[in-house]
Amino acid sequence: MTSANDTLIQMDGVEKIFFTDELETHALSQIHLEIKKGEYIAIAGPSGCGKSTLLAIIGLLDSPTGGVYTLNGKPVSGLSLNDRTRIRNREIGFIFQAFNLIGDLTVYENVELPLTYRSMGSAERAEKVQSALDRVGMAHRAKHYPAQLSGGQQQRVAVARALVGDPLILLADEPTGNLDSKNGDAVMDLLRDLHANGATICIVTHDPRYADHAERTVHLFDGTITNETKGTAEHVGSR
Repeated sequence: MTSANDTLIQMDGVEKIFFTDELETHALSQIHLEIKKGEYIAIAGPSGCGKSTLLAIIGLLDSPTGGVYTLNGKPVSGLSLNDRTRIRNREIGFIFQAFNLIGDLTVYENVELPLTYRSMGSAERAEKVQSALDRVGMAHRAKHYPAQLSGGQQQRVAVARALVGDPLILLADEPTGNLDSKNGDAVMDLLRDLHANGATICIVTHDPRYADHAERTVHLFDGTITNETKGTAEHVGSR
């Protein structure tokens, strides 16, 4: 049985309107969404339907034009810029399609970077980085640079960077978009394993195969949630 305390993300009537040259673009309209702790959900839909906009609002990279968004029991509308930055650093892990690794930093340094913005000693940082790299199978590449890695390896490092700070939720925006099918499958298997170990995951994807990895899929069309479906992959519900 679940309770209100299990709810991590709650959106009620969230809207997003972009204003340019007297033109209004309604990117999101009347979004009602709940994500519980430990859940794995996918946001799916055609290109331009508002998937990445919704993920950006969930991750506090953008703000809604209307509606109410509550994160871990707290409304985000009253958060200062400093509060939003702190929450992004401590409570949200981001995984991007383009990896977004820093080329002149080693694998170790890329994963450590989010922790350097915290008041954390070097020994604790080292322990967390080592643990994160172990979890994604990249500890043996700690001293390498991104350019020395394959795309699949770079995305594994990006996953390690996202989870190193023990975030409340991992947000993945088309994490397989720049990968071939083999590496894409490997990254999705990694996310599945993280979820099996308790991680809360929200993934944006246009690939039905990968959406099926999630426990449920929220389908967007023209900025509106049209329906939700349950995942049918073998591992769903196996936790």
